[in-house]
Amino acid sequence: MASCCDDPTEPRKIDPRELLREQEHYGNLLRDLFTDNPERVMLKQLHEANAYLRELAALRAYYPAVRLHAIELLDKKSLSVLEQLSNKEPDSQFGIAAKKRIEQLHNDTGFLSKLFHTD
Repeated sequence: MASCCDDPTEPRKIDPRELLREQEHYGNLLRDLFTDNPERVMLKQLHEANAYLRELAALRAYYPAVRLHAIELLDKKSLSVLEQLSNKEPDSQFGIAAKKRIEQLHNDTGFLSKLFHTD
């Protein structure tokens, strides 16, 4: 009996090419971590990370440069994390960076507004 639709109770079938691509990516990441500067690898990975991982890096990353860069990459959806950082560590470099980022996000009017803004 052939079905016309995907059954949500069945596990998703993985394309073998996708699996190979992910295995290669994982292998390259491990190689870089073992042979390169881990801080530099983490900074590079931040650009590919989702919002949750960026927030986590902003809150708890081991390297200060990684935390600061993660704070710079957070957007309006992460305002609660930025506020948490600025309240939890108000006098640290991370709290100050979070306050600065909050101000930038509040003052940001968007790309189109910048294009058509006239004084």
